[in-house]
Amino acid sequence: MAKKSWIARNEKRKETVEKYAEKRRQLKEAGDYEALQKLPRNASPTRVRNRCSLTGRSRGYVGKYGISRIKFRELALEGKIPGIRKASW
Repeated sequence: MAKKSWIARNEKRKETVEKYAEKRRQLKEAGDYEALQKLPRNASPTRVRNRCSLTGRSRGYVGKYGISRIKFRELALEGKIPGIRKASW
């Protein structure tokens, strides 16, 4: 489980990105890069980190399912993810 502060910080970044998304788009279209630099750093979408929705783990993120590889494997073995089955040949 990731630290609660890291998860909360990432959520705050997501909110900031949403808040400034329209303004960033307008400034980019206008080519006003000086005004773009004056926006908060966390307004940039690249500052948001993909995290597991169950544990908050940032590494080994499986984008299609929104969870980490570890939780993905556990849930798949338990049969809780439809259409996923352990390979055997």
